[in-house]
Formats: sequence, C-alpha cells, structure tokens
Amino acid sequence: MATLCRPAVSVPEHVITMEDTLALASSRHADHPQLPLALRLIRNTGVRTRHIVQPIEETLKHPGFADRNKLYESEAKARVPAVVRRALDDADLRAADIDVIIYVSCTGFMMPSLTAWLINKMEFSSDTRQIPIAQLGCAAGGAAINRAHDFCMAYPDANALIVACEFCSLCYQPTDLGIGSLLSNGLFGDGVAAAVVRGKGGTGVALERNGSYLIPKTEDWIAYDVRATGFHFLLDKRVPATMEPLAPALIQLADVHGWDATDLDFYIIHAGGPRILDDLSKYLKVPPEAFRFSRATLTEYGNIASAVVLDALRRLFDEGGAEHRARGLLAGFGPGITAEMALGRWVAADEPLEPALRGSRDAVPQALN
Repeated sequence: MATLCRPAVSVPEHVITMEDTLALASSRHADHPQLPLALRLIRNTGVRTRHIVQPIEETLKHPGFADRNKLYESEAKARVPAVVRRALDDADLRAADIDVIIYVSCTGFMMPSLTAWLINKMEFSSDTRQIPIAQLGCAAGGAAINRAHDFCMAYPDANALIVACEFCSLCYQPTDLGIGSLLSNGLFGDGVAAAVVRGKGGTGVALERNGSYLIPKTEDWIAYDVRATGFHFLLDKRVPATMEPLAPALIQLADVHGWDATDLDFYIIHAGGPRILDDLSKYLKVPPEAFRFSRATLTEYGNIASAVVLDALRRLFDEGGAEHRARGLLAGFGPGITAEMALGRWVAADEPLEPALRGSRDAVPQALN
C-alpha cells in the first residue's frame, strides 16, 4: 500500500501583505477604468500574506524572460534541497531509497529538469527515474501524488519523491492589465514543497484510488500565452464556477470506490480561491470547516499553485493527523480544466493494516469512468 508521508514546505522570506497589494494596485493603476472591481476582487480572495523570492521592488521590475528564468533556476537550486531533506527525514528514508522523482512546476523552465541536478547533488542513485511535469499548473500537485501512487502500485517495493517548486512572482507582467491579470497579481504566491510516497510503511495517507477528469472545451480558460517577455497568465472569468461540473466527478470517483464523497473524514483540496472552496462545500454538501487546511494555505501563503495540496496536507499532519483508517479525499484543479483526484485512508506506521487494504482490488488505481 503506497503511503503519502508528511510533506515539507518552505516559503521565501520576503512578504507582501494584502494592504501592500491593494496600495500597489491603486498607485500603479490609478487610471484603470476597472480599478474598483479589481480591488474588490483582490480583497475577496481572503489572502492576508504572500511570500515572494525577491523584495517587491525587484519583483515589479521586468529584466526580461532570460534573466527571470535564470533567477528561477538559481532560486530552485538554493531552496529545494533543504525541503527535500526534510521530506526524506519525515518519511524515514535516504536519498538512495528513492526510485523516482516527480518534479512539478509551471513558473520556470529547465532542461535537463531540476531532477537531474538533484540526482547529482543529493546522492540519489543514478538509476532514479525522472518524471518532470510542467504543463498542468495548479493541478500538478494532485497529478504528482497520483503518478507516485501509480508507480508504487506497479513497483510495490519502490519509493517516490514528489517536489513542487513554484515561483509565481517571477511570472508578473507589468503590461498585463486585464481584470484576470490584476486579480492574479493579488492571489498567487511562491513556495516549495516535497513529500515521499512510500511503497511500504510510513505514516500518512494510504492511497487507494485515483482519477482524472477534464471539463470538455475549457482548455483556454486557464492558459499561458508565451511571448518574448515570458509567461502571460490568462484566466477566464468562468473559472470560479467550475466546481459545479467538477464536484460530480469527485462524487463519482468516491462512489466507484464504495465511499460517499459527502461524508469523509478529511479533505485536502487545491485552494484556487475562496469561490472554489465555497462552491465545493456547497456541491459536496460538506461544512466549510472541512476545507480549513486549504483555507489556511490560501490566507497565509496565497495560491502557491501545485504546492497547495502538499501544504494543506502538511497542516493536517500539524493538527495531529486523523484517526487510524479515517477516509479522505485529495484533489488539485488546473488548466484543462482538469481535476486530479485521489482517495486514501490515514494510517500510522505502528498500526497494522487490515487485510482488506493489503493488495485488494480497491487499491488498484483506476481512471474515472
């Protein structure tokens, strides 16, 4: 049984508050005809603080895509190893015990991937598999969990390392003045997260089933327009309403597994914004408190893209975890519009698994029908 262990999370030292964001938007876009709307939308995100890799004065400059991408690479190399070491320690493993590294990021580009650098830098085995995922945006955190689950089901003695590295502030575009862009400037933050999925043993979420679902004909609702100046984020105004078609996919995945998605013990959900969480609470018929970990991430860090689900899970660990065999749902949402979903039970390393969870048919990952 593949177990998702305690994530390690780190955010940069530079902080921008909601008040800072509103003041900057007001001063830089004083003549914008829709400024009052943008300010209202930013306030409604509920984001109190965000962390960024540079002081705000540097973030607001645009030295060019090449320089920004160099900064992405240098910051990733400076910040990721410490987070990986903590994740390995929390899983009681060494780098040499890892069989595959799944690296997710949508805010910079490297080839070879950072996985190759990590293997050389941190004494991973030279035959460690590499799975970089760059184009699933915020959904990539859920996708990484699911691909790690699949790998450990195919190789039951294997261990997978997930790394999410998102420096959203390096995608700031001063010339993008659409409402979606102005809202994004007040929503996204920077963060690095890592977690181990152990093929055997470990305390955390024993993954039992995963699935994906894409809302047809929505691929242009969240997108990058790649120009000479870098990644220009496109956000359609219809995105906040996507939980109405996605909630049934979550319900169906649970139903196929014999669970009721409206009556689980914990929920680890990507916090794209408060509307996402409010609507999912409504359509799943669960109390808002069920998404308290996701709301806390949004409030304290903003939307840190693929790292959100790992930070929300980290908060469950910080709360003391859940009861042994408590049932939970994890989900990330992103471009496509795509949902990456997983079901699992909380297990403790010193608690025996019941026979039904050892190699059962229900443990085989299946796509949503």
